[in-house]
Amino acid sequence: MQPSRDISRLIEIMETLRQPETGCPWDIVQTFETIKPYTIEEAYEVADAIERGDMGDLCDELGDLLLQVVFHARMAEEDGAFSFGEVVEAVTKKMIRRHPHVFARSDADTPEAVKLQWDQIKQAEKAERRARRAKHCLPEDPDAGYLGSVQRSFPALIEALKLQERAAKVGFDWSEPEPILDKIEEEVAELREALRSGDKAKVADELGDLIFAVVNIGRHVGTEPEMALRGTNTKFRRRFAHIETELQAGGESLEAATLERMEELWQAAKAIERQLPKR
Repeated sequence: MQPSRDISRLIEIMETLRQPETGCPWDIVQTFETIKPYTIEEAYEVADAIERGDMGDLCDELGDLLLQVVFHARMAEEDGAFSFGEVVEAVTKKMIRRHPHVFARSDADTPEAVKLQWDQIKQAEKAERRARRAKHCLPEDPDAGYLGSVQRSFPALIEALKLQERAAKVGFDWSEPEPILDKIEEEVAELREALRSGDKAKVADELGDLIFAVVNIGRHVGTEPEMALRGTNTKFRRRFAHIETELQAGGESLEAATLERMEELWQAAKAIERQLPKR
């Protein structure tokens, strides 16, 4: 088996990996659900490579993301649902249909006209989708209802923000930030109670409620929750790196250091940051 620029080689590799008798033991037992987290992770790694401007990494990460598509398509083909070729056919059909101003005759010759045309085509596609789901006796369209326009594919933090913004448009919202802080305190109390009960499902439920309320306060004070958390993540990386560096300088290791020692260095990192000029 040799590398190739031909997509058929990647499909062949995946088929070989999934062979029940001779394939890879790990790949063989995977399902759509077990692979789903990796698919999401690879999409984030593509975004990270773009943000860093690393074209070498971007090439690698796009390959990893493509592998995820091939993996899902292979499992679907094994189930008799669809093949990789059908995935390609579906997306090419969609792109041709959505761009009649390029691939067919159309009067859409401005960005505004193209957007209007795009919306009309998407409405027609939604109707086709509803008909297809009804034909196969599938549940009601998940995009139905007022909140249906908020994509479930968003990361949970962004989905929470979008749901709140959408609901606020019809008046289902807090009038000011202060009551949301009371709600956060209420959710913290309920989380404490759930922790005391030892019920993991209840803990997860209350934790979700708390995070949802925290997202809401961020929205009300004009702070994008995703960006705020990214800032905190960066800060955590920086302070933890200080702990690691200081331990190494003193001949210590992370594994051997006590929590008290690491907390001491953490506070030292915070003190250093406070002395730095504000940007």
